[in-house]
Amino acid sequence: MTSSEIVKYFKSNGGYARMNELKAAGIHTRAIKDLYDSGTITKVKPGLYRLASVPRSSESGMVEICLAMPKAVVCLESALSFHGLTTFIPTKISVASPRDSKPNRIESTPAELFYFSPGQYKAGIEQHKTRTGTIRIYGPEKTVCDMFRYRNKIGVDLAAEGLREYLRNPKRDVKALMKFAEICRVKQIVSQYTRAILG
Repeated sequence: MTSSEIVKYFKSNGGYARMNELKAAGIHTRAIKDLYDSGTITKVKPGLYRLASVPRSSESGMVEICLAMPKAVVCLESALSFHGLTTFIPTKISVASPRDSKPNRIESTPAELFYFSPGQYKAGIEQHKTRTGTIRIYGPEKTVCDMFRYRNKIGVDLAAEGLREYLRNPKRDVKALMKFAEICRVKQIVSQYTRAILG
């Protein structure tokens, strides 16, 4: 397979490919090394490569993390921004992982890791398909409740902004919001802020 054909293969996979997938496609490890040495592809982590020409964005960074860390779920400020519930622009991607896991660290994308208990980790996970791949991320209701759960670390103002923006949406689901508030053990404070915002 020629270099241009390998590049085409990467493009057909959103710009990413794993070593085992490349080998299964009949691509020799020497050809992969040559593309890496020439700067055509970059290493995300051992066994996972990205086409260097793929435009970088916050979404591609999220995809990269989800590919490199199979249990990672985008959360908190990053999820809030993804859902359009804040004007804040995160400088790194916040990701949740189960408390008992030992996730891979990647160097290509700055990330902040949060360990969630099993119940809080599993609740509210969504999958969003983007141009560069699929993102595992918490839905807006769970994200807002997580923001209140971490308000002492992140700031109550950002949590309140997220809730305010969520409640402005005609498609808001206050019942679902309260369900996640209970799971996150922040039902009282989320209820108080919701009543104050809705009047």
